[in-house]
Amino acid sequence: MPELPELDVVREVLAQRVVGKRIARVELFQPMASLVVRDLTARGFVETLTGTVFENVTRRGKFLLLAFRHPVTAQLALNPKLTGRLQLAAPNAKRHKKTAVAFSLANGSELRYYDDKSMGQLYLTEDLARVPDFARMGPEPFDLTREQFRARLKSYRGEIKGILTRGDFVAGIGNAYADEILWHAQLHPYRKRTQLTPQETDRLYDAMQTTLREAIAQVRAAMGENIHLEPRAFFAVHMKTGEPCPRCGTTISEIRANQRVTNFCRACQPGGLIRGM
Repeated sequence: MPELPELDVVREVLAQRVVGKRIARVELFQPMASLVVRDLTARGFVETLTGTVFENVTRRGKFLLLAFRHPVTAQLALNPKLTGRLQLAAPNAKRHKKTAVAFSLANGSELRYYDDKSMGQLYLTEDLARVPDFARMGPEPFDLTREQFRARLKSYRGEIKGILTRGDFVAGIGNAYADEILWHAQLHPYRKRTQLTPQETDRLYDAMQTTLREAIAQVRAAMGENIHLEPRAFFAVHMKTGEPCPRCGTTISEIRANQRVTNFCRACQPGGLIRGM
């Protein structure tokens, strides 16, 4: 699933490649389009966007927001979820079989959206509050001071990984980067929030800031303009089951629960539940 670092780099690329470009044609490909495209304006997805110009691209949590020049007041809110991907391609390049929509730009390139499992959504809306999960998002990680982070954390209970991945706590962190942040903080993913000391809470805040910022740089270098890719070879523990921990050499453990894989180092991240590998 694309998370904050990947989506931030996609935003950067789109700002360079599509902002200021006119949409010459919009194509919807069935049955994928009916599964992922949502016109909340009731004015027509194709009719509204054909001929308009991309004005801006921003990111909020795990959403990408694409705005258009006046008089189009609607914007696209993309939540790619597990397998949704944007792709920049030449018009004659073979389409992914699960392509839902293609925006043909006046400069000859295409911006496409495909989704292997049809889980993501692409909303055309004039009111972001109507987009599911958008209004309930918490603050961005980089907008939180240490004191604000401490205060927010106190109002949540349960296991620390579960809290990190809650969009209403902080926006943009999912399963993969929660594992990486907790490894950097040397905290077991199943530690209870109420068990954390003030020093551990500060370590968690620092790890969140450092891990995400460093990941953006790593993704930027590895992705280039191939925005459909999800480069994660640089990860320390997530999906590294059975490999040695980069810090201490201990075999990385795996726990599968609630349709989610959690990876961590039992030596570097002691405590929590004893189960799994």
